Amino acid sequence: MIDGKEYVKTVKEYFSFLETEYNMDLSEEVVNGSFYYDVSYKDKEHAISVSYENAEDYLQVIIFILHNGKLPNYDDKTKTLHLNRFNSKILSTASKSDLSLNNEYFLKFESEDGLKRKLLKSAKELRLFLKYFNDLNMV
Repeated sequence: MIDGKEYVKTVKEYFSFLETEYNMDLSEEVVNGSFYYDVSYKDKEHAISVSYENAEDYLQVIIFILHNGKLPNYDDKTKTLHLNRFNSKILSTASKSDLSLNNEYFLKFESEDGLKRKLLKSAKELRLFLKYFNDLNMV
């Protein structure tokens, strides 16, 4: 188990492509004791939340489509996209070359425990999702 400080550090490492490839800004870091951690990124059109609920061992990555710079209603499924809903479609759409290049990109990261492995898996999936976002016509 990692603490909130280590969680934030790991998310910043694994999800650094959001800043370098997608020009998103780190917008928020939340550590609520040892119960809830969240790191959020934002640009003019999107916000991405990488959150973890320790008690439930539940990690979720949510992509929000902003409207006039504001977050949509959480229940709006057209503007609040849970990454785990799209994993099978992303993996079936991505070419072998893209999968290989994506895996290569993440070779530099180590994930020795369960949560870090989950974060790394989510980072890989998110990077592919963002590459195919427009092509999938999911919004």
